[in-house]
Amino acid sequence: MVTAAAFRDRFELPEGVTYLDGNSLGPLTRDAALAIREMTWNQWGKDLIASWNKHDWFGAPERVGNLIAPLIGAADGEVVVADSVSVNIFKLAAAALVAQPGRRIILSEPGNFPTDLYMIEGLKRLRPDVELRLVRRENMADALSDEVALLLLTHVHYKTAEMFDMDGLTKAAQAVGALTLWDLSHSVGAVPVDLNHAGADLAVGCGYKYLNGGPGAPAFLYVARHLQEKLASPLSGWMGHAAPFDFTDAYEPAADIARWRAGTPPMISLTALEAAVKLMREADFSDLVHCSHILTDAFIEGVEAKCADLTLISPRDATQRGSHVSFAHDHSFEIMQALIAEGVVGDFRTPDALRFGFAPLYNSMDDVERAVAVLAGIMDSGRWRDPRFAKRSKVT
Repeated sequence: MVTAAAFRDRFELPEGVTYLDGNSLGPLTRDAALAIREMTWNQWGKDLIASWNKHDWFGAPERVGNLIAPLIGAADGEVVVADSVSVNIFKLAAAALVAQPGRRIILSEPGNFPTDLYMIEGLKRLRPDVELRLVRRENMADALSDEVALLLLTHVHYKTAEMFDMDGLTKAAQAVGALTLWDLSHSVGAVPVDLNHAGADLAVGCGYKYLNGGPGAPAFLYVARHLQEKLASPLSGWMGHAAPFDFTDAYEPAADIARWRAGTPPMISLTALEAAVKLMREADFSDLVHCSHILTDAFIEGVEAKCADLTLISPRDATQRGSHVSFAHDHSFEIMQALIAEGVVGDFRTPDALRFGFAPLYNSMDDVERAVAVLAGIMDSGRWRDPRFAKRSKVT
């Protein structure tokens, strides 16, 4: 693949490992490793606190947000990097409810990524009048009403990779006066996203998957420009103040996207994310998407030809799925552990999903062919039945 050939050497990938788990944790980029060294040794190490101004640490959340913005179809000043996906969902959902006092329903789907639902459950403990209503995706548009404050959906499903129609559902929600909040955690850097074209109101996403920002990398949030002075964060932290260094007792939110900042930016992890996103911005994104379709189509074809016991649970049409592919089997956990033991790294998602993520910045057809061959060998031989593969750790 042209893309993998151009960028693979800029990633630290262990010899002999076929890494198909970039949809859970992107690998280390050499650019990020060098940037962290520069930031720690020369900026923090030598310039100390002066680095907040000299190296513009203070402006990093907006600066990196502007780097991410084109990857999700946003404009400069509409994205800020801060906190985690979970915290950002809470901030935006709470703000949407406060801004619409006559509405009390947050609409989502069963099987959405757990944190999206859990955060609303926590919000409900503060607002007992709020209802989290879960509706199957095929009935989502019909469930919209003038009681709905917020439509909260994950654009690419974390397990199946099925994509929602962002444009259509955003328009349907807005037609009844509701706001939309899209979780882009499995979309950003993997599939085309155009928030401005869709007219989306709000969005969140993480930095550690396809953006390769590192474990625990800070997340980002998007607020459409026309909403930025209408919505206020419930976490009115110092860094979101209009003039934080005036040290006034009363809180006055910043007039722009900076109002969604809360605490001090985590500069080491932000530095890694910034370097990794710059690398991704070097690639032709349409080429990345094209390569993703080729890789995932080839993987599906290969697995179905050689592993009859596995059932595809991802959409077959590449334009309807993200850049990961999932197959089901009653013993998916054991099969995945056997794969990992032989150097093919994917992941398992309960109850029965084998999940494989393809990142064209470093994955190639060689990875597809090796993964299919190893998987077929494990299935044919029954090696996954070894009792050691049934032992579960805290992280699966």
